[in-house]
Amino acid sequence: MHPQRVERLSQAQRERLAYIDFRLYYMGEIGRPDLANRFGVAPAGATRDLALYREVAPQNIEFDGSNKIYRIGKAFVPIFEHATQRVLSALSLGFGDGVSVDSQPLLPCEAPTVLSNPKMEVLAPICRAIHAKRPVAIRYHSMSSGESERVIVPFALVDTGLRWHVRAFDRKSGEFRDFVVTRIETPTLLDEEPQANERQDNDIQWTRIVELEFVPHPRLERPEIIKMDYGMTDGSIRRRVRAAVAGYMLLRWSVDCSPDHRLKEEHYRLWLSDPLALYGVENAKLAPGYQAPSSAKKR
Repeated sequence: MHPQRVERLSQAQRERLAYIDFRLYYMGEIGRPDLANRFGVAPAGATRDLALYREVAPQNIEFDGSNKIYRIGKAFVPIFEHATQRVLSALSLGFGDGVSVDSQPLLPCEAPTVLSNPKMEVLAPICRAIHAKRPVAIRYHSMSSGESERVIVPFALVDTGLRWHVRAFDRKSGEFRDFVVTRIETPTLLDEEPQANERQDNDIQWTRIVELEFVPHPRLERPEIIKMDYGMTDGSIRRRVRAAVAGYMLLRWSVDCSPDHRLKEEHYRLWLSDPLALYGVENAKLAPGYQAPSSAKKR
């Protein structure tokens, strides 16, 4: 293996070699048509890329002459790091760069149907506003106050697992808030700079990092299985997350955040071992079973 040689290759060559590495690792084989279809290279170019991969990592690849296909070597060791989320996305959705809208999954894969997707004509200007660091005028529909005209200063998107939010300073309330993207209409970028107090470094909930520790729920008879499910080390999972997204994560993963682990429903497989870690987290109210310390004492 020659990692230094890989680093000296062009970006396009590294991407093609990484694709060969990926196909061998997860599919067990790759042919010239796979490279040609993915990158639009000629058959001769695909042959050169496969030959180059064999030079770099000869133990990783074997040629099956009878079927004219390359197969994974018995001593295979990946020469690229394949990020878990990208791998799962490629396997379930296929590879794509926005040009082809009909990319197919690489393997049979089913996932829960997404019920809420932002409209691109709303999401695109919000993204431009974040990138340009500009305020944006919107019409917003709130569950509590109904429809209103607002000017927000967005700086990040948040995927809660159920829907997409934009984190922004809201000039109407004078606070940093989350806005559900599907409730935004007619976003219009404003040609002005945000005020100093509207910038993300003043968002205390965003800049504050909370440390959370999850353990198998005490009611479970076989905690060792939960440790396997979540890849726990030393019997727990520790995560450092922004206070602004902590409640969403705990809700999504059905973490029992009650001080006495009293939630007994089957889907609660984890317990937050120190609920006091959520003290001062504004969206802690979303966390299943969470009680503010004052109310917990009265129980």
